[in-house]
Amino acid sequence: MSGTTAVLSLLGVALFAVVGVHGAARAARLSSEPVAAAPFGSGLEPVEHAVSRFHVRWYTVTMLFLAFDMEMVFMYPWTRVISAMGTGAVVEMFVFLAVLLAGVVYAWREGALRWT
Repeated sequence: MSGTTAVLSLLGVALFAVVGVHGAARAARLSSEPVAAAPFGSGLEPVEHAVSRFHVRWYTVTMLFLAFDMEMVFMYPWTRVISAMGTGAVVEMFVFLAVLLAGVVYAWREGALRWT
């Protein structure tokens, strides 16, 4: 199969999938009238405004989550190449983990992990 034929067939399959999903959604809907414009969550009336402010401690918790999330993003590929890279990769990872640990110690000292 040539490259052009493969690309055109893939585009045809993608177009068929999009049309099929739209058709299935149209067939499964309950009514053709739009839902009321009020926001809802699980059918309940909202108790606060949609753009209400969060407490400032949640930003610190978010930063901690992102730090640990980035740790995992860098550790998974590191485990794949550690045998090829040698001791240099181990040293670099421990330096990276030390920087993250310093951030966690700082957040702990500032009280970011205290919930009361």
